[in-house]
Parts: sequence; C-alpha cells; structure tokens
Amino acid sequence: MPDRKQFRASDTDREHVARILQQAMSEGRITMAELEERLNTVYSAKTLGELEPVTADLPDAGTPGATVQPAFSRSPETRVGGTPGSTSSIAVMSGATRKGSWVVPRQHNSVAFWGEVKIDLRQARFAEQHVTITAVAIMAGIDIVVPDDVIVDVTGIGFMGAFETKERGDLAVPPADAPVVTVNGLAFWGAVTVIRKPRKTPKELGG
Repeated sequence: MPDRKQFRASDTDREHVARILQQAMSEGRITMAELEERLNTVYSAKTLGELEPVTADLPDAGTPGATVQPAFSRSPETRVGGTPGSTSSIAVMSGATRKGSWVVPRQHNSVAFWGEVKIDLRQARFAEQHVTITAVAIMAGIDIVVPDDVIVDVTGIGFMGAFETKERGDLAVPPADAPVVTVNGLAFWGAVTVIRKPRKTPKELGG
C-alpha cells in the first residue's frame, strides 16, 4: 500500500488546515505570528505529509485529505464566537492596521488623527452576532473592509468630511442570520470609508 503522506495535497486540503489554524488563533492556542508562520508552511506544502505537522499540537485537528467543508463556510455559526481581540485601533500622526484572523469584540473603537487606520474583516470572526465599530477620523482616514457575507449598517456622520459606503466586485447577498456589523462615529475634515468586498481565502489575501 502506498504511504498516504506522499500523496499530493490539494487546495481543499490546504484550506482545511488553514481553517484549523484560524480557529486555534481565535481560541488563543497560537499567536498571530505563529499563525502567519504556519500558514506560510501550509501554502508551500506539496504533500499531505508536509501538512500533518502543522496541526499536530492542536486538538481535534482532523486529517488532511479527508472530505471537509470549505475553509470559509458562509454558515453564520462558523463566524461567531471566540475570545475577543483588541478593543481599539489608534493612529496619531501614524498608521495602524488590523487584518487577518482575529475576533472582533462587541465594541471596537478606531481613532485616527493626522493618520490612517485600515481594518479588514474578511478573515475575522465576531465575538457576538452583532458588533459595533465606532470610527472617529479627524483630519485623517479610516478604511473598513467588510466581506459580502456579513450585514453592515453604516450610521456615522461626516462633517466637512465623508462617512460613506463603497462596494467593489461581484457581491453576494448575505443571509438574514449573518453577523451584523454596525459602523458609527464621525469624520471631521477626514474620511471613514466602509468598503464591501467579496470574501477571499487567506491564500488570495497573501496568507
């Protein structure tokens, strides 16, 4: 019998392992740096044997090569839950970026003053079904990227500035029970832009 570890890994196998790693990150089992390092190994793996060590120290890791669900299911229960991440993103005469696999808390505050904040939710999970991001941009810019399988409600105010929503790409309609992200706040001589984009896999996002 051939050794299955020598079988070539498929894209589905790699995405399965990536999903396990993202879950482990949201539960606090591995750090963001470890996640990035392991994802690099995942997407460079050519065989199933190269994938197995990546999740060997994680519980219920499963076996690459088995029939699995896609790495990014649109089912809402796969998007809600986990230990909340940072409650703030602040840039004062500087820049701040929050992206990748992280858990958005019930309330996240973003403040930019003469700077720029970029928040990307395409790989994020949500601590609760309904979360709020309060964005305040003063002579600055805040960009918030939201995937198309999440419901977004923008209620901010632009004063001598812009608080707006933009859509890019071929967008799907989110299910009625999808996570809800409310974006409120103020743009004063600046801009808060909420950008809806199609969901992408970690590989497409640069892993």
